[in-house]
Amino acid sequence: MLERDLSIGDRISALIEAELVEAMQSQDMVFRRTAEAFRKTLRQPRQIKVNFSGGITQLCWSVSRGDGTYRVVYMPRAGYFSLCVESDFGPLDIGVHGPALGCFGSV
Repeated sequence: MLERDLSIGDRISALIEAELVEAMQSQDMVFRRTAEAFRKTLRQPRQIKVNFSGGITQLCWSVSRGDGTYRVVYMPRAGYFSLCVESDFGPLDIGVHGPALGCFGSV
């Protein structure tokens, strides 16, 4: 359970850390290596505007450094993570949603 007085950035970081701890306990070597690679891309969550199809935008939280093509963001309205592609207009949601590690590992 998360502490009540955590900031939204700290809550997001705690969600990610729980995923990573669980992944590192897995017997699946590929899953553990994916978690290690994801940990290296993590950044302190920061609020960004994400573009969705139909011209809709939403304030979300970037949780990973982009690699020039993709980045993982947290969507607070939905309560889960998304994989976004980088575009000339900023991050664009591509419909890959779920746990942070699952989004990251889908690339």
